[in-house]
Amino acid sequence: MVDFLELRKQFPILGQEVHGHQLVYFDSAATAQKPQCVIDAESRFYETINAGVHRGAHELAARSTVAFEEARAKVAKLVGANSVEGQEEIVVTAGATAGLNLLATAFGNASLGRGGDAAKRFALKPGDEIVVSKAEHHSVLLPFQELAYRTGATLKWFDLTDDGRIRSDTADEVITDRTKIVAVTHISNVTGAITDIEPIIKRAHEVGAIFILDACQSVPHLKIDFHKMDVDFAAWSAHKMYGPTGVGFLYGKREFLEALPPASFGGSMVELAWMDKPAEYMEPPARFEAGTQPVAQVVAAGVAADWMREIGMENVEAHEKTITAELLKLNDVPGFRVLGPLENKDRIGTVSFDVEGVHPHDVGQFFDAQGVAVRVGHHCAQPVHRHFGLFASSRASTGVYNTVEEAKQLVETAGKVRSFFEV
Repeated sequence: MVDFLELRKQFPILGQEVHGHQLVYFDSAATAQKPQCVIDAESRFYETINAGVHRGAHELAARSTVAFEEARAKVAKLVGANSVEGQEEIVVTAGATAGLNLLATAFGNASLGRGGDAAKRFALKPGDEIVVSKAEHHSVLLPFQELAYRTGATLKWFDLTDDGRIRSDTADEVITDRTKIVAVTHISNVTGAITDIEPIIKRAHEVGAIFILDACQSVPHLKIDFHKMDVDFAAWSAHKMYGPTGVGFLYGKREFLEALPPASFGGSMVELAWMDKPAEYMEPPARFEAGTQPVAQVVAAGVAADWMREIGMENVEAHEKTITAELLKLNDVPGFRVLGPLENKDRIGTVSFDVEGVHPHDVGQFFDAQGVAVRVGHHCAQPVHRHFGLFASSRASTGVYNTVEEAKQLVETAGKVRSFFEV
């Protein structure tokens, strides 16, 4: 049995007051706070073994490299990926956005003939299709929209149900024999809805398409096993899973990583380089990790991954479900409308809402004045807001440190918004 009240004490930032009120943090979908063990891990790296990895013969370099690769294995274990040396399936990136752009760029390079015969499975041409959805974060939509422009492929998308869920039931219609890539979110960062991805993956593989998952909002909240899910690629960020900023991860089936051409070029990703002929690139994951890596952040992310596994993701899911039940009561506040599923099922505690007659930024400032941190804006997901007839919203999102009492405080505060603005 996990004592989440005791767990909360591991987050030093939550002990402060904001505007004379005890801080209540409901913005974990943007970035999660860090437990002391993660903060200490990053600091300890700099204090004890700071050095470049895979590029030095001295003792600090050796220790740093070991710590870096051990962290990669910890992250792999969290998401059900392979971590055996020579068969690694986790690539270090600067974040989920960087990972998704890596894929789009690499597919574009394959479309130019780079990577040889093995990379032809990733190549696109006019008449081919790329499928996304209206629920996508811009970090999914824009890279693949640009890839379509560059290659002449056609961009298609899944529509949404009235409550904002991706229409998985239309997979057989949306995904055709011309579809080469399907990229969708596992959980919307606006509605909190968990996508029924199984029929989408099944249909994508039936037509030979590559399936890419945006796992930013699922890795911190659900028990994930990419092998069981049979996804081809997945991207997520460390800062949403209680790790540091500036680092993320890209999962890829080993056979795909071995066939994919590189997307960025520089040190530590090349076996041999000449002036008069093309370079020979290293095996993955090194092939995709050009330049100096954010080693301290990766090491700390490994600690975060172990910390999450120790808590148990099924415990995290159960805990957050109780908080979500309270947050959904926002829909009962006069003038408030929750965007997304109103039933506490197949969703997480990311609850966006519109307040009649009050701009989301004003809503956010009112909450902030009461010490409650929420997100405002379009959350880098404009199409899904347009689905609800809006341009922006306010959003409360849960983490392991939140309590039912905090959720009740948020809903109580919500009841004062419209009267304060004399609506």
